[in-house]
This record gives sequence, structure tokens and C-alpha cells, in this order.
Amino acid sequence: MLKAYLTRAKSASFQLDSILYTGVMTQNESYPIPARKPERRVFHGDEFVDHYEWFRDETNPDVTSHINAENAWYDVRTAHLGKQREAIVAEIARHTQEDDVTPAIRQGDYWYWTRTWEGKSYPGVYRTNVVDPNSRPEPLEVANPTLVYDANMLAEGKEFFSIGGATVSPEGKYVALAVDESGDESFNLRVHNIETGQVLADTLTNIAYGLVWSADSRHVFYTRANDAWRPFQVWRHELGTDSARDELIYQEDDEKFYTGIGRSRDGRWLIIATASTTQSEQRLLSLGDVFSEPILICPRTENLEYSAEPAGDQLLITHNANNVDFEVSRAPIGSSDPSQWSSVFAAGSGEHINDVSAFKDFAIIQMRSDGSQQLRVMKREGDRWSNPEIIPGAELASIELGSNADWDVTSVLFTVESLIRPLTYQSFDVVSGEVETVKVTNVPHYDAGAYVEYRRWAIAQDGTKIPLTIVHRADLDRTGQNPGFLYGYGSYEISMDPWFNAARLPIFDRGIVYAVAHVRGGGEMGRKWYEEGKLFNKRNTFTDFIDCARYLVESGLVDGDRLAAEGGSAGGLLMGAVANLAPERFRVIHAVVPFVDALTTILKPELPLTVGEWEEWGNPVDSAEVYQYMKSYSPYENIVPVEYPAILASTSLNDIRVSFVEPTKWVAELRQTVLNDQITRPILQRTELVAGHGGGSGRYKRWEDRAHQLAFIFDQLGIAD
Repeated sequence: MLKAYLTRAKSASFQLDSILYTGVMTQNESYPIPARKPERRVFHGDEFVDHYEWFRDETNPDVTSHINAENAWYDVRTAHLGKQREAIVAEIARHTQEDDVTPAIRQGDYWYWTRTWEGKSYPGVYRTNVVDPNSRPEPLEVANPTLVYDANMLAEGKEFFSIGGATVSPEGKYVALAVDESGDESFNLRVHNIETGQVLADTLTNIAYGLVWSADSRHVFYTRANDAWRPFQVWRHELGTDSARDELIYQEDDEKFYTGIGRSRDGRWLIIATASTTQSEQRLLSLGDVFSEPILICPRTENLEYSAEPAGDQLLITHNANNVDFEVSRAPIGSSDPSQWSSVFAAGSGEHINDVSAFKDFAIIQMRSDGSQQLRVMKREGDRWSNPEIIPGAELASIELGSNADWDVTSVLFTVESLIRPLTYQSFDVVSGEVETVKVTNVPHYDAGAYVEYRRWAIAQDGTKIPLTIVHRADLDRTGQNPGFLYGYGSYEISMDPWFNAARLPIFDRGIVYAVAHVRGGGEMGRKWYEEGKLFNKRNTFTDFIDCARYLVESGLVDGDRLAAEGGSAGGLLMGAVANLAPERFRVIHAVVPFVDALTTILKPELPLTVGEWEEWGNPVDSAEVYQYMKSYSPYENIVPVEYPAILASTSLNDIRVSFVEPTKWVAELRQTVLNDQITRPILQRTELVAGHGGGSGRYKRWEDRAHQLAFIFDQLGIAD
């Protein structure tokens, strides 16, 4: 009811005095003031009174009214930023080549590429026949290419549109698309004939991520999620049949485990992967005989994480059975255990292996070394493999294996980029060892030489060195007068590797020092780095970020009164925590889809994704120790009555990962408690009514949203256009 109402209401013009609801909020010439309705939460002898948990009831019309009122109040308080928002959008557009193509990628008998158009929000995919497999065509020079799909046509008339997966059938006749039209990451299947455009009658709704074709193109495998949005089933659908006849292939009943599917590069196997935070398990199902039984590779074992990559007549398995930072081993295809795996390459000191990708005559290892990404190639020598050799990359840059769909090749496409280096596509010839630049993404009106990027190290409270990646204008005056912008995340072993984004240029160009804090809880410095920022070490994530902020000021790079902070999702938890722990350090904080009511959420197994999170945060339901530790840092429960930074909480109504309820409660409690002047240091909330965890869809909508966020931050830093 709430979502439907707000969708209809989005286009309406609201005035504050027309949406105030008696008894629940008062205008007070100020922000919306929701009713305080105390609810007791009692665990392990501790009682917490929550005054805003009633926001969780989406059937309550007062929740609808409050979300609308918050958006209206945001509009009132930021109306003066309209011209600056327009300027930011114009800057992003000026630095974007809107009509562009990616390099062509070979898959089977075709070359495929993605293109964008000026004035259109979404990309399209085209293809042409392979004439010479060793001669990559220039997409814009191809006469009469075949359209695979145009997302603009599919998105016509929809407020939100996203493709969660796209896969072409092995013989190249059909394309299967997983389409999301609300942002809740629940997809519908769409299959059409590429040559004729005919849409098949096959209808599948509410599917999750992952689409894989059988070898004969007669079947499509897909996954479904349960009510807690946990992908837990794998199904097989036969084209041309009623979906009621689909067959369940696998079901994962353990609530800590998530299920995903993929296709081996040689096209022989469906890979069924199940994983929790600390364990994994995989099965192989023949795509040539879809009615066969899946082959279990290795039964799940406590603290054993592994990922199996089919490599012809053997498997390459990335695992941590013997090395906390993983190794690559070879094993026969079939059921086995780590004692039967033969080591090929193990991570050394300062290294961490992420994955391996197998091709007919070689494999590419994706790993980290001294905090940076690295690719290494090892060649096949019979049933053995050569010592891995490093593929040249670039200092302070991300290097990632690109989309390489074919099995029998002698070269691979990879990408290199940094905070100031535009996305660059390169090809590595495995035989000659030569690297060729295929395409450098054109960034109009951009001079990389106008900026500098470098690595510095902050010293944490316990003496640990925390890496910072820093960018600013080359002509910056380093006398402590500059505004600063510090970004952080620090959870799930996810690394904040540098990547280029034209939407950051408005930050750099205004003389702001931009920095990424690679705090513990991420994966930048190996498994130990992650372990030192999770469970009972979680507070390290927050204090590391504060120490990085201190470094920026004490080094003379940033004015201590003009520092902004930003983080999203689990990084939003970071924002809420540092606001409580060190409000004096920051002038403004932007919390994106923030996980700020962490303890309440993790105490509710019935909520989406909660049970699987217990291995990341701990289980406060069963453990009083975990409960008290989470209670000590959960942002919503630790707000203090002092002056806070100005805060903008950005959220989305259809977010399945972090409910809009969390920032809505947080904002209300902040205003109730902190001592901010709500004119000079406002606390605001902006809710997208038709969007999910990633915000609105389409590049122009994303530009507009980013302009809203940056204009608010710039205003608080004293930067006016």
C-alpha cells in the first residue's frame, strides 16, 4: 500500500502546510516532527525504548505522509541550490562522451559491443558476424550491425528500469534478459529472437540473479529468492512451456547460505554455488545433459571457502584450506576434498588471491599485492601449469579482467583505470606477452595532468598504518585552507579500488581534496585486514576512518572545519558511527542508503538478509556479548546531545538491502537529540520513491541525484557557484 501510494504521489506538487498530519507532526516553522510511539525491546536483560519503530508498518498512512513531508522539507531547505545543481549536471555532461561504444568482444560466431546515445538514458547491445577471430572490428565502422537489445526501448514509459542479467543462447538465436522495473531486485524474464525481434511467450516473474542456457538452447536455468530475499533455489525452464512445469534443480535450506549460478567458459557446465560469509560449496551440472544429477565438488566444511573453475578435464580451485589468503589448486572433475587438491600457486606475504579464470591453454589469476590489484597469467603444460607471470598494470590503478566469453583464445581483454585515469581497455597476448591498448574512454574537456593522485598512510590508534588514496588539483595550496572530501566503506572484505567517474570532476575542480580511506573491514590488505574490521573488531573500521580524517587535517591538506564524509550501505553505518564518535571532525556527512539501525535489523531474523549477516556482525539474538558490542556502536542507539555535522541521508523506498525505515528513524532521532541549528547545519532526508539500493535508474537520473548530493555538500563546505 505504501509503495503504490508513494509511486502515484511522486508527481504531485506538495506544500508543507498541506501534508502535515495532526497529532503526528507539527510544522513548528521547521522540519517534520513524527510522533514518538515508544516500543520496548528487551534482549539479554537490556531494555531499549524505540520511539520510531512504528515506521516499519507500511500500511500506516502516517508513514506515507512522513516520507512525503521529509521530501518536501528537503526541497524547501535546498531550494537555493537549484542553480548549483544545474551547474553540476552540466559539468558531468560536459565530461561525458554520450554517444560512445565499448570494444567488441567475441562470443561464439559473433562480436558483441555496447553503445550509448546522446540524449538516451540507457545502453544498447549490438553484434556482427565473426569474419576473422583475430581481428577485432571497430563497432562504429560495422555496416548494418544487428541489434541484440536496446534498453531504452524496453524502459519506455517506466520510472525505473534495470537489467539484472543478459545472456545469449549458445547458437546465438535468443537473448534472455532479467528485467527489474521497480528497484527491488526482483526480476521478470524476457526472451526474444535476436534476428526477428519476436518476444517469446515464456513468462517468469520474481526471479533472482543468474540466467544460464543449456547447450542445446532449449532450457534456461534461473534462481529464486525466498521472502527474506535470499536466493535459495535453482530452477530449469523449457522454452515454450508453462512455467508451472519448471523443475527445481537445487534448494538451499540453510538460511546462512546464498545460492548463485554461472556457466563455465567452455560451455560444458552449469555451476551452482552456495556460500555464507565463512563457508562455500559448489556443484556442477552438465549443460549437455540437463537431466543428469549435479556433481558435488567438496562438501561444506567449517571455515573452508572455495571456488571451482572448470578448466577442461580438471578444475582450478581457489581456496583457503591451507592459506588464509588463498591458493590455487588443481583437482579432477568430480567429488573430492582438499587433501586431494594439488597446489599450483599460493599467495605470499602481502598478497591475497581472489579468483582464477580458466581458458583452453592458460588461466588468469586475479589477486592483490601490497594493497593493489594484480593479474597474473599461467600457461597450461599438459595437466600442469607454469609459474604465474604478472600482466603489466599501473601504479595506484585498478586492473581487472574484462568480459572474455570465449574458451579457445590466445589473448584476453582487461581494463585499467584510476581516480584520474579514464577507463582503458587493453589486450594481453598470452603467447607474445605484449600488451595493446584497445580503447581509452574519451573524457571531453579533461586534462589528467591538471590533477595528482598518490598514496599516503594514516596511523590508527593501535599503530596500524591505514592507506589513503588522495586526489586533488595539481596547483593546490597545501597550507591547510582547502575543503576535503573523505569516502569510506570497510565491510564484507570489499575493497574500495580506484575507478574513474566523471561525476567526481566537479569535486576536484572546486579545489576539494578527495580521499578514499581504505579502512579495516575491507579487503585491500588481505584477509587479516578484513578480520580486523568485523565481528568484535568492528570498531576499528570507525576509528580508522576518524584517524584518516585527522591525517588529512594535520598534514596541512585540509581545513579541519571544512571536511565532508561520505559512505553508503555498510559505509552508511560507518557514517552514522563516526558522526557519534567524532562529530567535531566533520562539517557535513552524506549517508547513502545507510545501515544505521544495525542492531534492530540484525535482531530480526525475519527481515531480508538478516540471518546470513550473523557471520559478518555476530548473532545478537543468541549472544549477550554480541548484543552489547553491537549496541555500543549502532548509530541509531548512540546519538549524543552535541552539535553534529550537517547530514543528508539518501534512501530509496524499494531498497531490499537496507530498508528506508533505518535512515528515516535515524533522522528523526538525530533531530530529537542533537544540538544543531537546523538552518546552518540541517539534517535532511531525501527518499527516492521508485528506486532500489543503487538509487534511480538511467544515467541522467543518476547525474541529477548526484548533483543534489554534491550541491548540499558544497554548500556546507562554503563553496558557491
